[in-house]
Amino acid sequence: MEKLGRKMEVMDVNGIEYKIIKLLGKGKGGYSYLSERDASLFVLKQIHHEPCSYYQFGNKIEAEKRDYERLKNVGIRIPKMLDVDTRNERILKEYIEGETIYELVKKDLVKPEYFAQIKEMCSLLYPAHINIDYFPTNFVVQNSLLYYIDFECNDYMEEWNFENWGIKYWSKTPEFIKYEEEH
Repeated sequence: MEKLGRKMEVMDVNGIEYKIIKLLGKGKGGYSYLSERDASLFVLKQIHHEPCSYYQFGNKIEAEKRDYERLKNVGIRIPKMLDVDTRNERILKEYIEGETIYELVKKDLVKPEYFAQIKEMCSLLYPAHINIDYFPTNFVVQNSLLYYIDFECNDYMEEWNFENWGIKYWSKTPEFIKYEEEH
């Protein structure tokens, strides 16, 4: 990995180098970067081990692989996992270009069809006893289709389903506004 000053320029996944374009976001389990190789864009996720007071992790890289398979098998629209570098704890996945639901909420541009699509996802997830992280930064709209761009999933618990938790952040609710002010 080559660094110039404080900016990381290149990261490799299993020996293949990817140019880092920008940080897309930091989640509970890692940093996601927009990266490029051979004129194609990817998301390169670097697992981190920073503490998280409200979530307990096991082996994060194994959890990412397991969760990806669970979601793929249920039929949730997610980016393809293209490569996993277990030694460096990095994941390469397809880049889904578009705005996040979070960005759309801020602009008052969330359409009813996005709610219909999340309900459709829930109709696949709940019977499989799965919850995903419904926070709006984890969803991107591309060509009017909603994608869950994270792979995190957990066993279903009613208090963390979309209707009881996620929906609180899909419009300018007090919860959304408070989060926006604090971040």
